Amino acid sequence: MTGRRRIGNDVFRTVVLILATMTTGLLAGVFVNWSNTVMPGLGDVDDRTFVAAFQALDAAITNPLFLGVELLGSLLFTGLSAVLHLRAGLRPVLMWAGAALVCVLVVLTITFAVHEPLNEKIRTAAEPGGDAELAAVRAQLDETMWTAWNTVRAVAATIGFGCLAWALVIHRGLGRAVGRPAERPVTGSGGPRWDARRR
Repeated sequence: MTGRRRIGNDVFRTVVLILATMTTGLLAGVFVNWSNTVMPGLGDVDDRTFVAAFQALDAAITNPLFLGVELLGSLLFTGLSAVLHLRAGLRPVLMWAGAALVCVLVVLTITFAVHEPLNEKIRTAAEPGGDAELAAVRAQLDETMWTAWNTVRAVAATIGFGCLAWALVIHRGLGRAVGRPAERPVTGSGGPRWDARRR
């Protein structure tokens, strides 16, 4: 592999790893915010306010930035980063990128297996009239289960972000090691000594 091609591949791996870290970090921030502020705040309001607010928030978060960039982008870039570090010399990065990928898959599984069905119930509910109907619509969400599983995916996304951040540290160290001079013994009248030469 030529030096220019190798440098190009290294840059590409670095960019993909950075994008994976950024998108996973954004994903973790969204879920942590829902567990830490949104759901506790909604828990203190009346049923009518809760239903209206949750429906509005659900509609707002269903946008290309969240679904395409953060949710699917995190999966795409993290998976691609793991594939790009399959080479033997890059396995230390692969281990952490692979762990992050598992975390992202956990997040996606919880999102589509738990939260999306619950969201759909309140999203498609007919416009309630009386207090009893409002309470029934709110009960369909099952706030306790929704919040508990959101905390799980928030923790998983945060761990994934941490794994990718550490993978970046290792990736940088490997890049420095590749460009570091190798020491080779040079014999002479004074005995062997070490001479730094490029690999």
